Amino acid sequence: MGFDLATARKVLDSQPFSRLLGARITAFGDGAAVLELDIRDELLQQNGFLHGGVLAYAADNALTFAGGSALGPAVLTGGFSIQYVRPATGTTLIARATVVHGGRRQAVCRCDLFAVDGEGAETLCAVAQGTVLTAP
Repeated sequence: MGFDLATARKVLDSQPFSRLLGARITAFGDGAAVLELDIRDELLQQNGFLHGGVLAYAADNALTFAGGSALGPAVLTGGFSIQYVRPATGTTLIARATVVHGGRRQAVCRCDLFAVDGEGAETLCAVAQGTVLTAP
């Protein structure tokens, strides 16, 4: 079985935490991945914004799936950094990740995270960069 969108969705569904958050992969392949989740009350912090930990989760998983689309399914996050640009509010979080540079055993990836409002307008809320490694 190749590592395609259907397989990526099965991998995501095998992660209990991803199921808890209701995350879904909407695009996958060619060094890119898109992860989405609905913004709901249980995921907010005290000021009504999406919790930074949820943004970090989305960046981590999107980066790793993008890297996996280039390196194969047996990958792990080597590390990442995230910069919060503005508070995330709206109905949906979209994390779009791409491979910036790929090798045989690692890929450097970037992820832009957008909050989507009820009309479908996207607002950049965070930017992340990380390294994805093939699993030992």
